[in-house]
Amino acid sequence: MGKIRLILNYFAINVVYKEPSLCIQQNRCKQVGLREKFMLFLQKNFSMDIVITYVNGLDPEWLDSYARYTHTPILEKRFRDWGTLRYLLRGIAENMPFVGKVHLVVSGESQVPEWLNRDIVNVVLHRDFIPAQYLPTFNSNTIELHLHRIKGLAEEFVYFNDDIFPMLPCKKEDFFRNGKGVIGINYHLLWVDMFKKICRNSDHAARKALGQRPRLWFIRPQHICSPMLRSENEKVYEAIKSDIRASLTPIRTSRNITQYLFTNYLYLKGLIINRRQPRRHFSMGVASPGRIKKFLLNPDRRLACINDVRLSDERYNEMREMMLTSFETRFPQKCKYEK
Repeated sequence: MGKIRLILNYFAINVVYKEPSLCIQQNRCKQVGLREKFMLFLQKNFSMDIVITYVNGLDPEWLDSYARYTHTPILEKRFRDWGTLRYLLRGIAENMPFVGKVHLVVSGESQVPEWLNRDIVNVVLHRDFIPAQYLPTFNSNTIELHLHRIKGLAEEFVYFNDDIFPMLPCKKEDFFRNGKGVIGINYHLLWVDMFKKICRNSDHAARKALGQRPRLWFIRPQHICSPMLRSENEKVYEAIKSDIRASLTPIRTSRNITQYLFTNYLYLKGLIINRRQPRRHFSMGVASPGRIKKFLLNPDRRLACINDVRLSDERYNEMREMMLTSFETRFPQKCKYEK
């Protein structure tokens, strides 16, 4: 079955996907005859899934829950909703036609956007895949460490934060090649802040799962969408389950392990191709609105990551209006993921 899958994937990428008669217009993949049926068959049986985690920090029900269970001030930059989820989905529909299912992970029903087409998007609530003793959680690390438990998830899937956007046509080869994930790997020596400490924890945990000793340095993947293999995630989780569960907290702390655990584990097993995904990275605190707008209207990379940071209300409103206007110009057509 493995050899058959490789042959079919190769044919899909190198013959069907590159066939000149295949045209993409208004978010539809138009093809004639047997090729169309074969492409649909491949997409159904051999394509990769996408998992997106989403938080609407303006949701009153979510805000009340956060206040009751954490007793800590909310970090706006981590939970602020920019209104760009629909454009992430339009980017997937237009630029990633090989995707199978899209799974949207939210804490509860109040977090589901009213415009979402739930006949197409698989909405996954935290209670559907995270053990009950770790709920409620407001910690992305706790959520990400359990994504492999999503019911019906494909073996090959890519994890998107909601600040990552496909801007130009992509190929499955950008994320997976012959059963291996594709992503750039970075090496680090210092762990001076909480994030780097969590990255170091994750590196040590991956090595422990493989029976290796910690190193003086640690590795972490580039900050972009992460290719994952469901069965391998299951293996590493079971190998160090007690360590993973001891690290779980309702809000982020320096003792956490992040989803980099899985990518590092794959890399150390030889299941990651160390090749950087083509992307532009923007920090709201550094990049000007004009620079981000210029890219969104005329992108020169397939992927974009636009990181939120601490912003004044005035700056936030300015950036939000610019992004929504630019995204609407870039992706004006509704897609199948919307009602």
